[in-house]
Amino acid sequence: MRIAILQLPSIGMGSSKLESYARVAHQKGVKLMLLGEYLLNPFFKELVHTPVSMIAEQSAHQVETLKMLASKYDLTFVAPIVTVKKKECTKTIAKINGRSISYYPQQFLINYPHWNEEKFFNNPIEPVKPPMIFALEGFKFAVMAGFELHFDPLWDAVSSKAVDAVLVPSASTFESHNRWRELIKMRAFTHNCYILRANRIGEYFDDKHAWKFYGDSMVVSPDGEIEADLGNTEELLIVDLDRKSLSESRKGWGFKEALRKRR
Repeated sequence: MRIAILQLPSIGMGSSKLESYARVAHQKGVKLMLLGEYLLNPFFKELVHTPVSMIAEQSAHQVETLKMLASKYDLTFVAPIVTVKKKECTKTIAKINGRSISYYPQQFLINYPHWNEEKFFNNPIEPVKPPMIFALEGFKFAVMAGFELHFDPLWDAVSSKAVDAVLVPSASTFESHNRWRELIKMRAFTHNCYILRANRIGEYFDDKHAWKFYGDSMVVSPDGEIEADLGNTEELLIVDLDRKSLSESRKGWGFKEALRKRR
């Protein structure tokens, strides 16, 4: 199965750039396109100063654009989007194709003093649920936000549901490049699944910090090896998922079989 990762900074409400990449992906036989965090909406630090009515208008426009492109180019999009209901903002990840739209409300949000999504967004704090899981072209996918990779309960569902690939939109910045690489490789290896990480690029400056989003979107194999990655510029990465590689990795390492014997 062929998948594309689109690495961009935040984009406005014009659809020409998204359409140009969707057209190329369709021509290359891509069935699913993954976008990074804070592409369809402004970065969080800008978002908190944006009127809620404007956020709602922008998000509605972006969803309609992706739905149109999904139908026109026979694509499924997985993309973070801020939804608005009763003047409250929720951070979600949308799965959009030409027939339907599904939303996954992010369960774990960053809550640090310099970047407190948990305080701003209306996402409920409740017992952990499985991430969004769906099937496409014979592969089973799970969807997690970048910050959620740190939390083991979400990975329990990846194992129990025999997920083949985890889709991870992120907005990683500061000096976290190597830490994220090691975390993603470790999770892919211990769960013998693909991980596709779409990180954003671009910069944001405030009085205390320079937020430089470094890209490094990547595909990691079920053996924990980086199969392909991008630099720090606007790019489209197209990769093929291989069923044989999944089977060989799971059989060779035998992690699930070792657990099965002990249940």
